[in-house]
Amino acid sequence: MSQRQVLQVFEQYQKARTQFVQMVAELATRPQNIETLQNAEVLILFNKYVLTVICHLSQTINLGIRRLANYNDDLAEAVVKGDILPQLVYSLAEQNRFYKKAAAFVLRAVGKHSPQLAQAIVDCGALDTLVICLEDFDPGVKEAAAWALGYIARHNAELSQAVVDAGAVPLLVLCIQEPEIALKRIAASALSDISKHSPELAQTVVDAGAIAHLAQMILNPDAKLKRQVLSALSQVAKHSVDLAEMVVEAEIFPVVLTCLKDKDEYVKKNASTLIREIAKHTPELSQLIVNAGGVAAVIDCIGSCRGNIRLPGIMMLGYVAAHSENLAMAVIISKGVPQLSVCLSEEPEDHIKAAAAWALGQIGRHTPEHARAVAVTNTLPVLLSLYMSTESSEDLQVKSKKAIKNILQKCTYLPALEPFLYDAPPNILKHVVGQFSKVLPHDSKARRLFVTSGGLKKVQEIKAEPGSLLQEYINSINNCYPEEIVRYYSPGYSDTLLQRVDSYQPLIN
Repeated sequence: MSQRQVLQVFEQYQKARTQFVQMVAELATRPQNIETLQNAEVLILFNKYVLTVICHLSQTINLGIRRLANYNDDLAEAVVKGDILPQLVYSLAEQNRFYKKAAAFVLRAVGKHSPQLAQAIVDCGALDTLVICLEDFDPGVKEAAAWALGYIARHNAELSQAVVDAGAVPLLVLCIQEPEIALKRIAASALSDISKHSPELAQTVVDAGAIAHLAQMILNPDAKLKRQVLSALSQVAKHSVDLAEMVVEAEIFPVVLTCLKDKDEYVKKNASTLIREIAKHTPELSQLIVNAGGVAAVIDCIGSCRGNIRLPGIMMLGYVAAHSENLAMAVIISKGVPQLSVCLSEEPEDHIKAAAAWALGQIGRHTPEHARAVAVTNTLPVLLSLYMSTESSEDLQVKSKKAIKNILQKCTYLPALEPFLYDAPPNILKHVVGQFSKVLPHDSKARRLFVTSGGLKKVQEIKAEPGSLLQEYINSINNCYPEEIVRYYSPGYSDTLLQRVDSYQPLIN
């Protein structure tokens, strides 16, 4: 056999191996093939090729492994058990930029599924190598490494701390300053994932100087980048007053309010979330948002979208209103109550209705003026129906009940209260009767209307335990009227009159 024939055998082998790897990588793109590939133990075969010196083949192998590991946690776990990770990490520092990128994407695909799989990546020493990749000259390598680090950090505080300890944060901050938009996005996302777990981790991101650079990108025309920037700022601001103030000091207002009108729904949502996370901390921060026009802007945003995009804005209004009477009045003046009432009525999801109910309760709980502003929108009957509906979630029932109680205890607008005399259950009814007992003694016009509308008659029909708070309220109402009026509207009085008619002996001349 000639030398040429011998070499041809090896060429055929390499060609067949390449075709096999390429075909498996292609098959892995289709979900219907995954189970068959898994049963064929393709990862065991791939494991033999991971350290191959053929550059294009190693990239294709890593592409196939990534697609398989990305599909579900069972396959990702098979990658870990197959000892592929240590080989990837070992080669990650030695190979070219194409291999580095492919290997980092494999690590991302494995680490995304669970804390346990992410920990396996940490245990095999991948973090130091990935951090080194953040300094690579190739933006694609940096992007792949940042993505893997972010997916590891997002699971819990311990894994996030491991990423911080490996020195990733300063390099991620440098990455968001690079010109490539894709790299900026992934680096901002990773900083968000690191910041979200604790004040200490968020402070690490702040100390690295991330806030100023993130704030400058709020008006970047790229919607996906804005999403990640706003998310990262939210994750920092949510932890404490000090961190929220640092975000505010980066002069994000009024710039961030423009994002509430963005065409991208998730930019709107993340901007609302950022404003919510700032507003929740103190009255002073909420007042700053009001002064910047933030309340009106959020209300407009809620009106322009639907579903979960509305949720952070709804909660933001509740947080602002909860702080003080003046801030709650700012929400009312900006026409926040009608918009929240619309959300309460038209949103199909219970958790969004629950947030709207909570926010309305925070607005109405301060003074009679606040309560009236809520009551005149016909919100109370809606809250009552949600509370009493067996189809409502437990959380929606609890928040509706609390909102009703908060509003009723301050409400002196009797036309809104009277329907509750007929529809409310006993635990709500006592608050309604209590409000009548406070208003009627001081309002002669209201006392007359209460009789003519049938309210006094309804009160006489209520069965209250002797000595109970409800009975005391009823007694207070009855004391507002002459005794004969109260008797006239009491149950059974008409029968008594008829008996008197039957026993009456007319005078006959």
